[in-house]
Amino acid sequence: MTDTRFDVVGLGNAIVDVFASVEDSFLEQHDIRKNGMTLIDEERADALVAAAPDGPQLSGGSGANTIVGISSFGGQAGYIGKVARDTLGDVFRKDMNDSGIPFDTPALEDGPATARCIVFVTPDGARSMNTFLGASVLFSASDVNEQMVKDAAILYLEGYLFDQEDAKAAFVHASELAQAAGRKVALTLSDGFCVERHRDSFLHLIKNHVDLVFANEDEALSLYQTDNFDEAVERMQADAGLAAITRSEKGSVVISPEGAVAVAAEPVDKVVDTTGAGDQYAAGFLFGVSRGLPLETCAKLGHIAAAEVISHYGPRPEVSLAELARKAGIET
Repeated sequence: MTDTRFDVVGLGNAIVDVFASVEDSFLEQHDIRKNGMTLIDEERADALVAAAPDGPQLSGGSGANTIVGISSFGGQAGYIGKVARDTLGDVFRKDMNDSGIPFDTPALEDGPATARCIVFVTPDGARSMNTFLGASVLFSASDVNEQMVKDAAILYLEGYLFDQEDAKAAFVHASELAQAAGRKVALTLSDGFCVERHRDSFLHLIKNHVDLVFANEDEALSLYQTDNFDEAVERMQADAGLAAITRSEKGSVVISPEGAVAVAAEPVDKVVDTTGAGDQYAAGFLFGVSRGLPLETCAKLGHIAAAEVISHYGPRPEVSLAELARKAGIET
């Protein structure tokens, strides 16, 4: 769209990823569940950061990962989320801005600290994540940058943020702003547990406020409370104008009013870490949609990005996704 400043603006949890390389004995000493994700409070987060060896601190969160992926494709992207006025909040803001992604949501002045995901990596490659959601979930409609939403071809909503009533209201407010400006709204269901908690709300959003839905197979099955994939596809087609359901090594299924089309996954020599695969698939697909590419090409861009990110540790691309697209013969 020629009258837009951004291809995509994301709205989601603003989390700082704190990485530390440790031995298994460290996990045992600090009672950390190995190779899983545990929600923790601020006191526990402070204690773990203090005990952990120094490591990189990077802006993170599912929606932010997608936005960074879009930028790697050469897209113009912005982000809206909540951090506190503290050191980690400054880390998140600087990291996004240094990546060329505007992030200017006012910081939380009073309340919990900036959200963080403390990732302990052991020599066997296992990643043990301990997440304090902090300021990220204290997001309300007043935090929505209305001009940024209106200036984006697509508004991208991260389902993880949906656990608070104020955040739900912010989602609807931002969606209505986008729709009134003639923009598209995309939603990722984010996680099966999110779907279980918010099934009715998600279905309302999909039917009334959303143009494009992202889900993996488990999330789609959970949304419609079925174990039949074809049934989930059929019901998604009835509810959503457009959807993409990822199926790991089986690729993805793109759903539109014209029908459902399966798109093969990109080959990967070795799967190292699947963290961020769905985030980067969404990045490729959204970038393709913003450039008016055919839906199958959008899915292929998604698979190219997902294949890159699962070939190394970390949820963000380590090479230019724009270059990978060019090598695949896709003109953007």
